Amino acid sequence: MPTDTPTALNTAPNFHEAGRRFFRDFSPGDEFYEQLIDAHNGLSDEQSEALNARLILLLANHIGDLKVLREALQAARQTD
Repeated sequence: MPTDTPTALNTAPNFHEAGRRFFRDFSPGDEFYEQLIDAHNGLSDEQSEALNARLILLLANHIGDLKVLREALQAARQTD
């Protein structure tokens, strides 16, 4: 994503949990990643893909801002 274009998408680490303090900024992100991997344990490839699809739709609905979602789609397609 070009840096000279105003963006609504936050790509900086932004994981947090109300009422909790973390020693390092990356700790809550690591915790989420571990939970994501655990959610896939024991699933077939098809079940895992369905879980990912449902999660994407749930989070997209939570975000709700179409500008942010468009920017996220563009950023996710970049392979650089």
